[in-house]
Amino acid sequence: MTKQKRVLVAGAGGFIGSHLARRLAAEGNWVRGADLKSPEFSPTACHDFVVGDLRDQAVAARVVEGIDEVYQLAADMGGAGYIFTGEHDAAVLHNSATINLNILEAGRLAGVKKFFYSSSACIYPERNQLDPNNPICSEESAYPAAPDSEYGWEKLFSERLYFAYARNYGIEVHVARFHNIFGPEGTWRGGREKAPAAICRKVAEAADGSEMEIWGDGEQTRTFLYVDECVEGVRRLMESDFAGPVNIGSEEMVTINGLAAMAMEIAGKKLAKKHIPGPQGVRGRTSDNRLILEKLGWQPTQTLRAGMEKTYAWIAEQVRQA
Repeated sequence: MTKQKRVLVAGAGGFIGSHLARRLAAEGNWVRGADLKSPEFSPTACHDFVVGDLRDQAVAARVVEGIDEVYQLAADMGGAGYIFTGEHDAAVLHNSATINLNILEAGRLAGVKKFFYSSSACIYPERNQLDPNNPICSEESAYPAAPDSEYGWEKLFSERLYFAYARNYGIEVHVARFHNIFGPEGTWRGGREKAPAAICRKVAEAADGSEMEIWGDGEQTRTFLYVDECVEGVRRLMESDFAGPVNIGSEEMVTINGLAAMAMEIAGKKLAKKHIPGPQGVRGRTSDNRLILEKLGWQPTQTLRAGMEKTYAWIAEQVRQA
């Protein structure tokens, strides 16, 4: 009989982490979660959940004890309203770097042999994302490095940290660069929400025939990946012999105006778009999926519309209950 695998999901109180923990538990693993808070919208699937601060070395040492594999998703992060104002730069750099330094070193000392690290598309150089119709986000384009945010710089540093531990200590690491993951049970208000959630909330709250606000001209492009596809990609990467870094994202590019129009159509509402000043990030970004297809024989296939329909339904219900 095979021994039950014991896994840690750091950041299991967050959006992607809670979905990943649910998947890992369903697969028969024993799952410990660790985060500053429990999941906000549904009970955790973890068998053990430690509410604690992973910036504290003692907490990091406690949560990796007896663990076979670590999935490290814990970070100080949010949407454009949090990352691009500049007001949180020091906290983002300090908090996320400290978490990664602590988890890796504590895990190494505890004998953990396998780590997953969630990096971000924010590591890609701003110069390659100025044309909204032709952004360059292939994995090898990361260097020479020039991310457009301190969040991106920290993610790039931490990628290097994980690969240095792999080289120096013989630890197996797998690194993915997430591209705008969205879906139900994600942050949908308060300033840290991502664009799909913010747009769904604005549409759900607005009366038909009124208006909704959009930051900038709305012509900036992005791709958005439904959370179940993200989790599938993470699991396939962890079970492969490919270390990465690799993009996990969609190639279905849309403007923010187009995303708003899609949400209105799903809701059956017609709203005027009011463009206002606000943080926008790069002009264009898409996932380049050539490498993941080559290495894993897989890439995400779900349409943006299918994911937005599920996400809008969930957020509209939250708005009704608020």
